[in-house]
Amino acid sequence: MTDHQTLDAERDAILAALRPVADGIAATFGPVCEAVLHDYRHPENSVVAVAGSVTGRAVGGAMSEIGMRVLARGDQAEDELNYVTRTRSGKLVKASTMVLRDSTGAVFGALCVNVDVTAVGEAHALLGALAGLTDADAETPVTTFGNDIDSVVDAILDAHRIGPDRPWGGLDRAQRLDLFRGLDEHGVFAVRRAVEQVAARLGISRASAYSYLSQARAATDPTPAGGHA
Repeated sequence: MTDHQTLDAERDAILAALRPVADGIAATFGPVCEAVLHDYRHPENSVVAVAGSVTGRAVGGAMSEIGMRVLARGDQAEDELNYVTRTRSGKLVKASTMVLRDSTGAVFGALCVNVDVTAVGEAHALLGALAGLTDADAETPVTTFGNDIDSVVDAILDAHRIGPDRPWGGLDRAQRLDLFRGLDEHGVFAVRRAVEQVAARLGISRASAYSYLSQARAATDPTPAGGHA
């Protein structure tokens, strides 16, 4: 058995061991809780187990923008705990994403716990209004929890406000490079066919998209020209 096969077997064993853990977490917290197990070796259908139903995830579904962000950070990724987001349907969700590592320290997946706190948020807002308090918190970000990767990529593009109000033709070169840099930092291009999808959405050729991505990466590469890694 090769080293790669050994690591794959180890990762499979870790995922198998966590399936009942996901079931236990969801059962403990009841219908407001969902636990999702991801295998990042397959970004387009990373969901390998789901317990509970908060975000509408299903086995075989795609990762969200949060998963893409973890994927983009690679082995430098860290757990993201107790953050608050909102689904596109309006649910307020408190979530934690715990990265999974193999014995070499490589990140290969994540266990995500999502708790629907919509009712708690509504009660908090009501009590604040009765007490004459104003909510000074920033607007809660919206996360796309889609079961297909295309909808997630589209949502990230929408977040960068690429559309009728900010068409590709209206961007200068610096803005175009900034767009591709931002998409890359979100992990979009770690997904198969993402370059083609982004090119189609922007109305440019695949070759142009690859060129802008290459230029954006070169502009952020800390290695000086002619230097050695």
